[in-house]
Amino acid sequence: MDPNNTDQPDRRHPKHEEISKALREEVISGHYGTEGRLPSEAQLVKRFLASRPTVARALRTLQEEELVERRAGAGSFVIPFSKRSASASRHCKTLAMLIPDLRNTEIFQQIAGEIASLARVKGYSILWGSTGGPKLDSDVSLEHGESLAKQFIERRVDGVFFTPYELVEGKSKANRRMAQSLHDAGIPLILIDRDFLPFPRRGAFDVVGIDNIAGGYALGEHLIKLGARKICFVHPKHSAATIGGRIAGLRAAIDEKGLTWNSKSVFEGNPGDPLSVRKIIGEGQPDAIVGSNDHTAAVLLQTLTKCQIPVPGEIRVAGFDDVGFATLVSPTLTTMRQPCQDIARAAFLAMLERMEDPTIPARQISLVPRLIVRDSCGAYLKR
Repeated sequence: MDPNNTDQPDRRHPKHEEISKALREEVISGHYGTEGRLPSEAQLVKRFLASRPTVARALRTLQEEELVERRAGAGSFVIPFSKRSASASRHCKTLAMLIPDLRNTEIFQQIAGEIASLARVKGYSILWGSTGGPKLDSDVSLEHGESLAKQFIERRVDGVFFTPYELVEGKSKANRRMAQSLHDAGIPLILIDRDFLPFPRRGAFDVVGIDNIAGGYALGEHLIKLGARKICFVHPKHSAATIGGRIAGLRAAIDEKGLTWNSKSVFEGNPGDPLSVRKIIGEGQPDAIVGSNDHTAAVLLQTLTKCQIPVPGEIRVAGFDDVGFATLVSPTLTTMRQPCQDIARAAFLAMLERMEDPTIPARQISLVPRLIVRDSCGAYLKR
């Protein structure tokens, strides 16, 4: 055997199948942009360390699948979705991600990455959107989301993982339109993290996330054990439906101990505005504040520092999610950890089941978050 021959048959799959599989995934995900031109045979030979006949055979496979067309003297080009035949779709097992602001949201990056890994094992390509990758897609507008939903329908994807939009006005109607349009097109839909209906209402789609009521309760119970007697909850405008569950859990812990809960226990506003924070302190008079997520809690910590209100000495603070910067802020942030890998696995299994049997009743799959205790809650203060 020639040791310099890169096409030796000592592998599980022939080399040309490996090449066609890799190129197929790139074609389906929109990797080659609007022009749709694939690298030349010479470039592919260098990339895959394969012979030219092997690369040519891989490209011929994509031609036979009607995903690529050869143009004499110009090279190989992706056939646009609108021009593909029905038979071409048989070779395009594709799942799509509709997750707003993915590149800036650590929790969803972890979940989406794990789903993508699981999908590839099962032979599915992942379509991140019009740009071909989560790091490139910076448009987080509702209009962009609705445009992506239309693209997924046109491309006849096999299923969509959708995290409903939050923090923007008009999100409720837009989320409903996106979900309904995908459903009407016969595309299975799995909601990640949250429903698009306000808590405690439930829609007609599978939702995979965490038990937010249990998480809110665990934080409240912990803060009460540390001596907190007046706890407030802070969230920005247009927050997701998950916030309602966290508030309900926190209130349950407070009510159980016979402590005060009233209309001033929940504040909607900007945690980065000193005037708003001073209003919270003045009206709610809390000795502990729970932020709707780690970002809200971290911004609140900074504002309290500007206001010369010591944490945890005067006010204890906790967040939700356990993102990376929770250990970088000062003081380090007490929070509820989301089991991202387990959420991804549950969501992927739910998608396979939904594709297998669309008549399954809508399910709420809730995983248990875990309390992570750090300095901001004052756990180590002398009592």
